[in-house]
Amino acid sequence: MTSKPLKTSRRSMVAAATALLSLGFIAGGLPSQAQDSHRDHDRDHDRQFLPGNLVVSRTVYDNNPNNVKVGTVLPPNCAPATGACGASTGAPYNGSYPQVWNNDIYDASFGITAKIYLDQITPSGWVINSLEVPNNSQRGITSKRDQLVTSFSSKSELALNLSTDRRYLTFMGYVSPIDTIDVSNSNTPGAVDTTNPVGENTFRAVARVDAYGRFHFTETNAYSGNNGRAAVLYNNDGENLIYTAGNAGNGANPQPAGVVLGAGTQIIDALKEPETEQNPGTPTPVGSFSVTLLGAKADKVGKDDNFRGLTIFNNVLYYTKGSGSNGVNTVYFLDTTGSACPKGVGLPSSSATLPTSPLTYDPSTLVTAGPPSNMCILSGFPSTPNKSATVTAFPFGIWFADANTLYVADEGDGYTGGTDLYTHAAAQTTAGLQKWVFNGTTWTLAYTFQNGLDLGSAYQIQGYPTGNNPATNLPWAPATDGLRNITGRVNHDGTVTIWGITSTISGNGDTGADPNRLVVITDKLKNTNATGAASEKFFTLRQAGFAEALRGVSFTPDTDTTGRGW
Repeated sequence: MTSKPLKTSRRSMVAAATALLSLGFIAGGLPSQAQDSHRDHDRDHDRQFLPGNLVVSRTVYDNNPNNVKVGTVLPPNCAPATGACGASTGAPYNGSYPQVWNNDIYDASFGITAKIYLDQITPSGWVINSLEVPNNSQRGITSKRDQLVTSFSSKSELALNLSTDRRYLTFMGYVSPIDTIDVSNSNTPGAVDTTNPVGENTFRAVARVDAYGRFHFTETNAYSGNNGRAAVLYNNDGENLIYTAGNAGNGANPQPAGVVLGAGTQIIDALKEPETEQNPGTPTPVGSFSVTLLGAKADKVGKDDNFRGLTIFNNVLYYTKGSGSNGVNTVYFLDTTGSACPKGVGLPSSSATLPTSPLTYDPSTLVTAGPPSNMCILSGFPSTPNKSATVTAFPFGIWFADANTLYVADEGDGYTGGTDLYTHAAAQTTAGLQKWVFNGTTWTLAYTFQNGLDLGSAYQIQGYPTGNNPATNLPWAPATDGLRNITGRVNHDGTVTIWGITSTISGNGDTGADPNRLVVITDKLKNTNATGAASEKFFTLRQAGFAEALRGVSFTPDTDTTGRGW
């Protein structure tokens, strides 16, 4: 099985090449099949990923009209008695791309599982090779073999992170065949919510892959009714733990205990057994936040813990929340000292350590009050609940250049409400790449990079429909709305380079299915003045093609970005 090549324009490549010096080299352009721990030991000396390069996670939809049959009532196996099924007329569109995503208008839980590829590229954007994550379309991958897929249109999935010892890449997905409908809103087998209209049970799992392309997966019952979004393996100091970020719940209130426990932030023991031998138990949250710490009225239990981004810096876990009407869209950290923020806002302690055990909770009040709060809003970042905020940001990926410089990706508000689709996107003030600086007391926003992102400027995809989508009466052509996942490095000349995956808006029935882009920008690390950054701009390195979407970006295993030898 080979991957579809990503499309790269000559103009954008030349522009990017002048801005960056490639650290990799072009070595064999053919995609390779995934290796696992049970085979191909004789090829272990062949590295799949070379230090100093980038890895981009990409999903490719199997463009099969038979994936959805017109008239099928969705979600699958929904119970008509609950009133949660779609109308009896059934799905209005078949499985042909991109019209298939108009079914999201009919079925709010709509999604279809798809293959995952890990593309190795040089920092200047040249493709080296692709690694296909094991899935049932590959020869020899049966239901008894390890495998993982993503939900093609779920835009918040497939963040890539290096483990704490930098030997592995980690990300999250579903233990499911490709072309399965509505898996991203299914229950997990150990946390079933009978009010969830999606009548399927599917494990979520964390994937770990090393420099030789060998995979291992750890299943979990977390994120029932929704999705896991990011994972980091903590494997220093004799530990073998996984921290994750995501969201849970797709049913009525109150939610079952397993759904509440499986929301937000999790700590999971990395398992050694194959997937078929794993038996994950009750989800184990490691952190939780409630707006009641800020003096606000409590939200629906679990929905303040709707997290997207995740990173570790100086032994502290940081998270972002950037969607949903509950909670606060902002940057958080997990407080293991118990004293960093008594009123919900503060700074990490210099003596903080990473957590090694789950959050302790009271089972008798869990469903009504949720877990206890041990997370804080990072001082200086927005702390007004979404329900009362006049300006709302949409933070996603985060990257620390150093202890005093933090870059935050803002994906934009995702507005698709009318004919002002493009002009609204272009007028956003928080969307793009935000630079935050620490003055010793609090964090402040220095400036936001938008130059070169072309917010709200429509672009064309080969093979994509032209004109308006009849289901939405809005243009098919996507436009950039902001940024999602990011990574970066500090250069020897005092600059930093940040790579990011764009978010999109369009008239598509589900904008998470739009072909998006990988972009790059270089900034002066010590600069804190917007005027000094006025000439800095984004360059497009890669653009997803027809039936493709880009999701995460990271450096390759064994890359050391902590030094200054770039």
